[in-house]
This record gives sequence, structure tokens and C-alpha cells, in this order.
Amino acid sequence: MELTERRAGSAVVLAPAGRIDMGTADKLKERLLPLVNEAGKSGQGVVLDFAGVEYISSAGLRVLMLAAKEARTAGGKIAVAALQPLVNEIFQISRFDKVLPCHAGVDEALAAVGSTT
Repeated sequence: MELTERRAGSAVVLAPAGRIDMGTADKLKERLLPLVNEAGKSGQGVVLDFAGVEYISSAGLRVLMLAAKEARTAGGKIAVAALQPLVNEIFQISRFDKVLPCHAGVDEALAAVGSTT
């Protein structure tokens, strides 16, 4: 799994690519949780651009659950964008679409977290 990060207005867009599973979930956790904490403290949002994510396992979902809790604790906002069909199905079956706001594209997710350009 590769991770790229960029600024978009007052938000940070983190874009994982590949599979998020038992072997890669820790890498996502090590970057995402501090990012969500920092963003929350500074009033910024975090958008996860999942356009390049082909699969997510329960280990990956656990990281997202921790990130959602961290965002609530830090007072930040987090959203997911551009879910691929298989990942979208996993989100729906596991009801993660109720845990994290999911949007069709990054622009919609940025608007949802209140990013200003």
C-alpha cells in the first residue's frame, strides 16, 4: 500500500493505494491517527481518498474506526471519498458508511469537512 498526502484548502487529503489489510493496516494507522489528531486541534478536516484502494479488510476497518473516534475526541472532521465498488460493498455490509461519511468524490468530501480554498 502506498500513501500520498496533499493539502486542499484547509483540509488534508490522504490517499492510500492498493490493499488495506493485516499487512498494511499499521502503516495507515501510524500516519492517519496523528494526522486526524493534528487536524482536529487546528480546526482542519481530513479526507481519505479511496480511489486507489482495491480492498479493505477488518484490520483496515479497525483503523478507520479508531480514526473516527480520534476525530470526535480532537474535535475534527473526517470523511471518505471515491470508494471503489468492492470497497463500497464492504463499507455497506459492515455499515461503515454509517461510521464515516462517504462521498462520491473528493470535492464533495472536502465540502463536507468544511475545507475552504
